[in-house]
Amino acid sequence: MTPHDLVTSLRPLLRAEASAEAYASGAEPGDLEQAVWLRLLERLGTHGPPADPHRWLRGAVRTEARRARRTTRRELPYGAEPVDEAGRDPEQLALAAARRRALREAVRRLPGRCPRLMEALLSPRDPTYREIAGELGISQGSLGPERSRCLGCLRRLLTSEVAAR
Repeated sequence: MTPHDLVTSLRPLLRAEASAEAYASGAEPGDLEQAVWLRLLERLGTHGPPADPHRWLRGAVRTEARRARRTTRRELPYGAEPVDEAGRDPEQLALAAARRRALREAVRRLPGRCPRLMEALLSPRDPTYREIAGELGISQGSLGPERSRCLGCLRRLLTSEVAAR
């Protein structure tokens, strides 16, 4: 059985099993499905296909559901929003403002399209990739690689400035 045939034959069972286990685990069914597909791909790369794929799939869904339950039990909500500046003293607020100014100054010194791209990504109006791509006149698919290059340049620029001080 080819990997494609295996995936095709297991898809309905996985969907049903993930839907059945999701509520009790506190996870989304789609998240459980993705985790199991990933486990199957890892297994295919190391041990090959399972001898009894349907049985393996049921066990994998239950394992991922248990993992999700454990994670949910350990996660605690924040007492306050992480970006909440209430309760910070004036010195902390001034230092945070200085860091934001230094970041904006470093972004303006980046080469090529990087300043415009980074300003769009840092925008308080939180534009989507589609909006940023339209604004910059580039394809949406090239935004990720371009962003990575720009972040690398920014990282090098800030590292050299911090080291110089």
